[in-house]
Amino acid sequence: MRFLSSIDVSASGLTAQRLRMDTIANNMASAEATRVANRPGPYRRQVVLFEARTPQKGSNFASIFKNTMQSAGSGVRVRQIKELDDNDSAFRRVYEPSHPDADENGYVTYPNVNIVEEMINMISATRSYEANAKVIEATKGMATRALDIGR
Repeated sequence: MRFLSSIDVSASGLTAQRLRMDTIANNMASAEATRVANRPGPYRRQVVLFEARTPQKGSNFASIFKNTMQSAGSGVRVRQIKELDDNDSAFRRVYEPSHPDADENGYVTYPNVNIVEEMINMISATRSYEANAKVIEATKGMATRALDIGR
């Protein structure tokens, strides 16, 4: 793997984990939102889905296979930000008949956001971000030392 390629792989990880942290923070901020502007119902928890970033040089199978086998990895990219609906994780229903968003039975539907789960995901994203930053720092240090040897 070339010097700049390793920095590019880690930079893609930094970008992806930063978006993940932003999405988690948005989930936590909206944990009590019983309505959203663009659709009916409570806020729906969002998750970031990643996929491997692969070089796609060439259009036939042989060239794609050769490029994939020769590359040690090209980083990660965000495939999509998915909203989890009621089928993926259940909304909380709380009996609050005086709440303006209560249904005819007096129940309010709250978002499917679990703060503890979001905090665990935030810690994981932060650690991944830090690891990618350390890789970039180590790569720059190795390059500096290599240049010092040449002096």
